[in-house]
Amino acid sequence: MCGIVAYVGPKDAAPILLEGLQRLEYRGYDSAGVVVSNKGLRMRKVKGRVADLAAVVPARFKGGLGIGHTRWATHGAPSDINAHPHLSGDERIAVVHNGIIENADELRAKLEADGAIFLSETDTEVLSHLIARTVKEADSLEEAVRTALKRVVGTYGIAVIDSERPGEVVVARNGSPIVLGIGEKEMFAASDVAALVRYTRQVVHLEDGEIAVLRADGFNTFASDARETAKETLTVDWEAGHYDTGGYEHYLLKEISEQPDTVARTLRGRLDDRFHIAHLGGLNMDARETRSFRRVKIIGCGSAYYSGQIGAQLIEELARIPADAEPASEFRYRSPVVEADTLYVAISQSGETYDTLAAVQELKRKGGRVLGIVNTVGSAIARECDGGVYLHAGPEVSVASTKAFTSTAVAFALLALHLGRVRDLSPADGRRICDGLRRLPDQIKEILALEPQIRELAGKYAESPSMMFVGRVRGYPVAREGAQKLKEISYVHAEAYPASELKHGPLALIGPDMPTVAIVPDDELLDKNLTTLGEIRARGGRVLMVGHRTTDPKLADDCVVVPKNETELDPILLSIPLQLFAYHAAVALERDVDKPRNLAKSVTVE
Repeated sequence: MCGIVAYVGPKDAAPILLEGLQRLEYRGYDSAGVVVSNKGLRMRKVKGRVADLAAVVPARFKGGLGIGHTRWATHGAPSDINAHPHLSGDERIAVVHNGIIENADELRAKLEADGAIFLSETDTEVLSHLIARTVKEADSLEEAVRTALKRVVGTYGIAVIDSERPGEVVVARNGSPIVLGIGEKEMFAASDVAALVRYTRQVVHLEDGEIAVLRADGFNTFASDARETAKETLTVDWEAGHYDTGGYEHYLLKEISEQPDTVARTLRGRLDDRFHIAHLGGLNMDARETRSFRRVKIIGCGSAYYSGQIGAQLIEELARIPADAEPASEFRYRSPVVEADTLYVAISQSGETYDTLAAVQELKRKGGRVLGIVNTVGSAIARECDGGVYLHAGPEVSVASTKAFTSTAVAFALLALHLGRVRDLSPADGRRICDGLRRLPDQIKEILALEPQIRELAGKYAESPSMMFVGRVRGYPVAREGAQKLKEISYVHAEAYPASELKHGPLALIGPDMPTVAIVPDDELLDKNLTTLGEIRARGGRVLMVGHRTTDPKLADDCVVVPKNETELDPILLSIPLQLFAYHAAVALERDVDKPRNLAKSVTVE
């Protein structure tokens, strides 16, 4: 992985490929490359950024067909040689690839025995040699690609060109996204619509197992058995301007600042003042079916998982249905018991997270009813699920999720309200939650106004070698997400624990060099949380409290006070200052905020 761009048409491909790769930089990568077809294949690739690649692409790098790639290393260290594209030995075939070929070593050994010479350590180079060995006898490049892929075990999103067929690009998908872009007498393909929206908003999503042939005048798609398939064209709502920083220093700060608007979009048109319920037509369930579920299981990865924990708490409190959240990456491997009366909810900002997608497919295979909460319309998880909720948060460019996390928590509040009102939540409580949801955008603005104070606090704590985050019940997933944000963008080690668990082991770590961020909402557990702060301070630990009121300086060194909403909705607001805290800590430490090391935005491999 991580980013693919392809073009065929009347224009020079290289500038389009480079611009597309720049749009995909947010996904995380370590090297980049392009190849164009013009009386043979011409290639440039480098370890480093797209700007480094652009510097080595000559002005006369002509050709109306080409493919490009940004790589996030899985096989072989970042280097010029390991960067994509990869050519066949006769330099006839060029391939870019996202995913992992699981039987690459076996295929490489067989190819080497047949005389193939490999230049890189990558699994991808195997594909270029496989396709080159089949293309000479095939009637088309599409047939050659299909034949080669029959020998491949693993995941892939690929784009392939043949120097002897300069009018077409062949792309294929299995577990790693490929999107086609339809232009005026030109065609595009990419792993993400971000690379396409400057040129077209008409897109087609490939399904797993499909192959597409792109020509300047159109495209055809085929199943793995060569049957032609019919595809629906979608119009993308996002525009090129959504991928600009908008005057902010970083995408992350822009996306944190957008949250009053993104939360309002998630809520828009979904609150009913007559019955005090949430309208979620995308669930595709009537009231009788909704009442039949006796349990809710939520799956997601990373921040999506933590938002799922907030969602489980909301569902239990408002709908009184047992609910829990679990990492999708673990769920898919533990042979879970899939029950007919359990509603499963899968969360993914991109809608392409491979672990979550694989878990959804396993659930569907076993007859589970699966809803999706995703941000990207037409994404793989959205298409696989029986129904769901779109976030409408707009594209999230920074690797660390903020606005999608918050909008996901809001979507869970809507789902919990819907389930609750269909079951036993009273109209009065329904009205209370509706009113609380409507207050969120303005309250988020109030929290964002605290940025100068939070910036100062982040500078004060940023040099700490490690930090503890604690919270009870509703506050625990907030603490987990806060710790995740801090470590992924500032590289400061952070642990999150239930506050009640400190005395069962982690308290041994507390001391002057281990500050604690404590989530202390003004709820029925306030006194117990304050007791926890006393335990930490008694052991010389510094405390930064995030809550609804200030407290005795003997219990907390610093306080961030956020507006109070309904108790069930408070975790949504308590998460916002932790985003700003992590951001400003990362800036103070001069980290690459939007592209943290070793991480990618859309994780489409295991």
